[in-house]
Parts: sequence; C-alpha cells; structure tokens
Amino acid sequence: MTNYKLKKDHRHFIDISSLSKKAAREIIETAKALKKIAKEQNHSNGFVHPDAPLKNQALAMIFEKPSTRTRVSFEIAMHQLGGKAVVLQNHDMQLGRGESVSDTAKVLSGFVDAIMLRADSHETLLEMAEKSSVPIINALTDFSHPCQIMADILTFEEHSGLITGKKIAWSGDGNNVAVSWIHAAVQFDCELVLACPKGYAPLEQVIGWAKNNGGNITLTESPAEAVKDADCVITDTFISMGDENADQRLKDLSPYQVNSELMSGAKSSALFMHCLPAHRGEEVSAKVIDGPQSVIWDEAENRLHIQKAILMWCFGK
Repeated sequence: MTNYKLKKDHRHFIDISSLSKKAAREIIETAKALKKIAKEQNHSNGFVHPDAPLKNQALAMIFEKPSTRTRVSFEIAMHQLGGKAVVLQNHDMQLGRGESVSDTAKVLSGFVDAIMLRADSHETLLEMAEKSSVPIINALTDFSHPCQIMADILTFEEHSGLITGKKIAWSGDGNNVAVSWIHAAVQFDCELVLACPKGYAPLEQVIGWAKNNGGNITLTESPAEAVKDADCVITDTFISMGDENADQRLKDLSPYQVNSELMSGAKSSALFMHCLPAHRGEEVSAKVIDGPQSVIWDEAENRLHIQKAILMWCFGK
C-alpha cells in the first residue's frame, strides 16, 4: 500500500489504527452523549441538536459503492448537527469519467468543510486525504470499515459494559470489517479471536501491526475455539460486492456459519453482531440473527450516533 503524506493539521478519520487510544475513546463517549440528547428530544426525523454544533458546515458524500446505512446515517447526522450534506454518486461526478482523485479533492475542498468517501480502493481514500485541504472520512474501502466497528463498540458497551478486557470472536472471512476489528481490539484493549479458513485470514501486515502494538489477537481455523467463552460473536456476509468465485467462497466458508450450535459455545450472555446486509442461511442462521442475543438493529441505529461523533471529532468540536 502506498505511503501517502497526510496533513497533520487535519483530523482525517482514515482508520481506527490511525487514532490515538484517547481519541478513539473520546469518539465513543461523544456518541453516547449525542444519542442521549437525541433520545431526550424524542429522536424524530426532524430533530436537530439544540446547539446545532455543525451549523454552516457542509459535508460532501462520495459513493463509489452502493450504500444504505452509511448514506442515510451520515446525511441525517449532518442534519441533526445543523449542517448540510451533498450526495455524489460516482456516475454523477467527473471522478467517474476520468478526472483525477487529486483534482477532485482540491475542487471539493473549496466547496465543503469535509469529505466522506465510500471507495472501491483504499488507495483512492489515501490519495484523497493527501490532496484534500479538509478532513476526509473513510466510509468503507476494500481494506477497512472503521465507522461500522466504532458503531459496534458503542452497541457492545450499551449492552455489556466497557469493552476493555472482553473477548470478541469473529467467524468467517478476514475481510475489511475484520481488519477494523483488529485495529479496534488494539485501541480499546480487548481480546479478539478470529476464525478464518485457510486462505481467508486477514492481511499479515494488519496482524503484524496489532502484535507490534500489544494487541491480544489470535488466529485460528476453528470457529468453536474462537467463540469459547466469548462476550460477543461477529460475522459478515461471505460474498461481498465485487467478490468473484461465489460458489467456491460459499463452500470454503460454510463451516464458519454462526448458528445456534456455535453460539452455545460462547457465554450465555454473549451478543451477536452483523454489520448488514445479511444473508440468512449463509453466514448466519435466521434463528441467531433474529434471536434474543442479536443486537443488529441497535447496531444499525448506532451508525447514526457514531457518525455524528466522528463528524464532531473531525471538526474539532
């Protein structure tokens, strides 16, 4: 991966690994406070924070990939904080017709106060951050998905208390969501055990970063070993946008399905999480995802509150 020079005076939200532990915790606590205010105000669609902390601020939202939760949560987050959001689909922009990332970053920096990017390639995100003169937010790339995992941590702490020292289990593909969980395990000092079949483990550079930074990270090919006494069990879709060889992937990953038998190996109080969209009967059984241990709807709603906190952090509020 190319090493881009990011401007130190900008609060880019690139990855959880690029945050300090203090900043990561600050974002979670800000999200809790913002959610409390919204709930006290009945959290209607027209709700705006009484102080409108992002009044007169504008966010450009660039989507190279389809989105439901990310688009709605960021757009409503800006509204609830008193700001404005402009949605830019890839096919609507000159970026999708050959204009360089560098030129796009410079142009948008003259129009808006921050840029959110959901990109096919992490390289695009890093180049955008290097050339932009406003904060850049990673709303998903092929490498990582930090906004989602920050929402997961918020959800975990609402249900099970401080995540520090708790055991988190992952079963399935060591994909971009798993990468951000590795980053989070280091920054929030929790234990993470990832069960991935051979050939599906997270990138070695990510595991190396975690080990070098004191992370309590374990890799295994056994889902049963991963979930033993876990406080939370997580998976993600086995086939994502752009994945090839779907039949082979399903064959390789099917033994890693989170079902009732696998959940029984975790603590009886264990939560089940999934970033959605989900495919019942593939990576998770309907009985688990729709069962009492599942917190997926809280997890989805918390995307809104964590996006608000991320925006506040990027703007230095």
